[in-house]
Amino acid sequence: MGFLSNNCKIFPHTGEMLKQSRTFSCGDGDLDDFFLHDAVKYEQQLLGKSYCYRLDSDNSIVVCFFTLSNSSVEVRTLPNNRKRKFTENIPYEKNLSSYPATLIGRLGVDKEFGGKGIGTELIKYIKQWVLLPGNITACRYLTVDAYNNEVTLKFYEANGFGTLFSSDKQEKEHVGLPQEKELRTRLMYFDLMLI
Repeated sequence: MGFLSNNCKIFPHTGEMLKQSRTFSCGDGDLDDFFLHDAVKYEQQLLGKSYCYRLDSDNSIVVCFFTLSNSSVEVRTLPNNRKRKFTENIPYEKNLSSYPATLIGRLGVDKEFGGKGIGTELIKYIKQWVLLPGNITACRYLTVDAYNNEVTLKFYEANGFGTLFSSDKQEKEHVGLPQEKELRTRLMYFDLMLI
């Protein structure tokens, strides 16, 4: 059991919920702005659904947010060595040009609750949640466009995610980004068959 399972409940992120909540800040202005101003509009446009964990003892306190969307991993255009690595555990007769995935579009833990393992607990929850029998669609992978910094990449690696591309250079080539430009995010994935 962890902090979330012992002290919180999950809720859909709605405008009404925001009105009842205290200020949320995970320390990243872009993520804070999304959860506080854009998440509801994002859902109205059918681009993703956001959820939050609120404290049982005070429902006005949001501990963390996350957003999920349908996605896929396109493998037909991957370099051969990356394609082989990605599909090595999939039976040959099932090799497809893309594989169904769920994208963790945003994830943030309020600064007040940092250092409690909440991010890792949240990733574990999402891994289990997308595999529940009641889901109306299937997915093989969880994906995330992780901020391309050491702390964020190590967090996802510690939670079983790997990078789809072997280097920044390879990913820039794949997405058509000039080498002199900064690669702000890295595409990472987790194979749900490992659970």
